[in-house]
Amino acid sequence: MSDRIVTVFSGGGTGGHLYPALALAGALKRIRPDVRPFFIGAERGIEARVLPEQGVEHLLVAVEGGRRGGDIAGNLKVLAQLAKAVTRVAELFRRLRPRLVVVTGGYAGGPAGIVAILTRTRLVLQEQNSLPGITTRFLSVFATEVHLAFPEAVAALPRRSRSKARVTGNPVRPPIPIDRDAAAAAFGLDPSRPVVLVVGGSQGSEALNEGILAAVTAVIQGRVSGPDDLQLLWATGLTHIERIQDTLLKEGNPSWVHAVGYIQEMPQALALASIAVSRAGAMATSEFLAWGIPSILVPLPTAAADHQRRNAEALQEAGAALHFTQKEMTGEVLWGAVQGLFGRPAERERMAGAARARGRPEAVLEIARSLDALLPPPTPMPLPGSRSAHGSASAPGGGRLK
Repeated sequence: MSDRIVTVFSGGGTGGHLYPALALAGALKRIRPDVRPFFIGAERGIEARVLPEQGVEHLLVAVEGGRRGGDIAGNLKVLAQLAKAVTRVAELFRRLRPRLVVVTGGYAGGPAGIVAILTRTRLVLQEQNSLPGITTRFLSVFATEVHLAFPEAVAALPRRSRSKARVTGNPVRPPIPIDRDAAAAAFGLDPSRPVVLVVGGSQGSEALNEGILAAVTAVIQGRVSGPDDLQLLWATGLTHIERIQDTLLKEGNPSWVHAVGYIQEMPQALALASIAVSRAGAMATSEFLAWGIPSILVPLPTAAADHQRRNAEALQEAGAALHFTQKEMTGEVLWGAVQGLFGRPAERERMAGAARARGRPEAVLEIARSLDALLPPPTPMPLPGSRSAHGSASAPGGGRLK
């Protein structure tokens, strides 16, 4: 392993922090095949399931986010867990000797970031939201680079960190050419009719589902104007799909509503979408921007530090989205916004242009190149017939370190 350059990626708790780390690791590995990515996450985060499934090398530590509301005993427990996690990560660093640490936010990234500081290992941050989280704000003081998705996030960093900030966008999959007819057929849609994409995150959103269901019911009952030629592609979340489908069946199973539990092939759905109705998570909104899709955003009110509201407000200010609070979101309000955008094509096109202007479809490659520039240069390949000073080494297999 001596000729492999270890780069630690850490971030998680939620998919919004984990998937950017996975995307960056993959992009860096394509640029630098000699890099050995290693992931550090939380035992209670989504990474505990996803990392083993993906077969990547990883370490999971017992760490949690801070408690709100003055829970002193709870926060003392969190600090004790953090100290133990830092000790475990420090032992790992002594064995692996990473040359670079990349933290993508969330409490799961704290231990790796702290050990990077203590060992003077180069540290890079990638922040997805318009309001940087506590982990990002603290670690940014010691980081070499801070990659941001929202320009509004720069002002929220400590003053001494702002000179390191680079607005590069979120590392989402860039748009690719899609056969519209084939994509529509995969979802049972008509390729000639516009599509409203509704997503509430990977688990779905009960509140958003209720709002959309109320809108569909209002259309069926004639309380609001009909869908014209619109089609609804609605990802309800796997835990909600059965109830939603049962309700739609009782309402006559309208042919223009296509409810699914989960969308595996999201690029196909994005390629079909004329507008999106969604929560305001950073990665979802970044995909809408990359594809130039106007959006109607209903932020999750319980998101940490209310960051989804700030994301939605920033995109509404930029002209790329409409923002409604969860309290404002009734079926009539949602459907009125949808119908309004389709009734004003010029406004919809202006919003699409604003989304494309804010989109950073090449962010993952741009950030990966920056990471590459911070690593030692690749070891020159030996000439034919010569023997490498280190011999040959096979690529490591995935697995969790105990």
